[in-house]
Amino acid sequence: MMATETLSSEQVIALAKQYLIGNYTRYPVCLVRGSGSWVWDAEGNRYLDFFPGWGCGLIGHCPPRVVQAVQEQVATLIHVPNTWYTEPQVLLAKELGERTGFGGMAFFCNSGTEANEAAIKLARLNGKPKGKYKVVTLTGSFHGRTMGALTATAQPKYHAGVEPMLPGFNYATYGDLDAVAKAIDGETCAILLEPIQGEGGVNIPPPGFLEGIRELCDKHGLLMILDEVQTGMGRTGQWYAYQNWAIQPDIVTLAKALAGGVAMGGLVAKPEVAEKLKPGTHAATFGGNPIAARAALATIETIEQDGLLERARHIGAIFQHRFTALQQHCPIISAVRICGAMIGVELKIDGTPVVQECLRKGLLINCTQQTVLRLLPALNIIDEEIDEGCNILADVLQNLRSS
Repeated sequence: MMATETLSSEQVIALAKQYLIGNYTRYPVCLVRGSGSWVWDAEGNRYLDFFPGWGCGLIGHCPPRVVQAVQEQVATLIHVPNTWYTEPQVLLAKELGERTGFGGMAFFCNSGTEANEAAIKLARLNGKPKGKYKVVTLTGSFHGRTMGALTATAQPKYHAGVEPMLPGFNYATYGDLDAVAKAIDGETCAILLEPIQGEGGVNIPPPGFLEGIRELCDKHGLLMILDEVQTGMGRTGQWYAYQNWAIQPDIVTLAKALAGGVAMGGLVAKPEVAEKLKPGTHAATFGGNPIAARAALATIETIEQDGLLERARHIGAIFQHRFTALQQHCPIISAVRICGAMIGVELKIDGTPVVQECLRKGLLINCTQQTVLRLLPALNIIDEEIDEGCNILADVLQNLRSS
């Protein structure tokens, strides 16, 4: 079979069943092209994407500045190990660190789970001299699939079949400061949480919760680690979601949208915390490679020059208006939770049929926690595209209600 041969969706699916391990639930569609908030399948059908790249497509499919940066870089220098300096990596660390508000220093890897693994290791390195190694995490969290990040994920359904989990993690109820306080003991070194839970159902913290976590960390000498893999890079209308509150973490982790759809992860830490990550303590072979770093710099440039932080807030207001109005006429909607371009619509029914019917009508969305429709649209989606997608979703929900 020649590499240039064009296959139908049916042919690709048949090959996948023969040669790919079936650890993903996939829709019967082979996507071949994307532009902005649209994707096309092998048969030429077009879909409006309200969930581009599971949140990685923050600035849409094939964003022009990212495409150009990658094309230029791949013809110049693809990869060198981190025993050498490269300009794109250093410039990216500067841009991310300056935006934290605490002059952070960066470590780069390839994914969100790797970023959280690095954060856990860094927390333990800081706690080691005091005999501290435990990390408190919260119910409903999701931090990744590798064993450390998976253990930190306080959802037993993800642990099934791969036990025993790693020692050193205590779980507390999300939103309950008293529960968090009780989970802290003399061996605790950090509290790790998402400022807004994504996979957990787009859960926005109750008033005072994040501020209370910061106070607990200060009181007990703990590091506050914020997992911004899904919320970072402007998703909520701020560069980092924690900037919606009057707090600063000690470590923030990033991935998904960091490089405009190119695989990249990383963390940014306060200098006095970051210094514990000395030579030999941690590494990532492809971390901060020139291609990903150039893509991330182009992503930051796009967000800044196109005013996409403000745009994220505008997008949130549009969805809030549309879904609050829809809720009045559609009783199967039990809650609407929105922060910038991070949208959750909780239903009183299973959301799987909604996702499937939207796909049939040309709209791509996600359902998490079985009943929460999760939308992470691109920050440069236009109002008319939002209206088109919302009309499809409203039609699907109202038809389900009447059936």
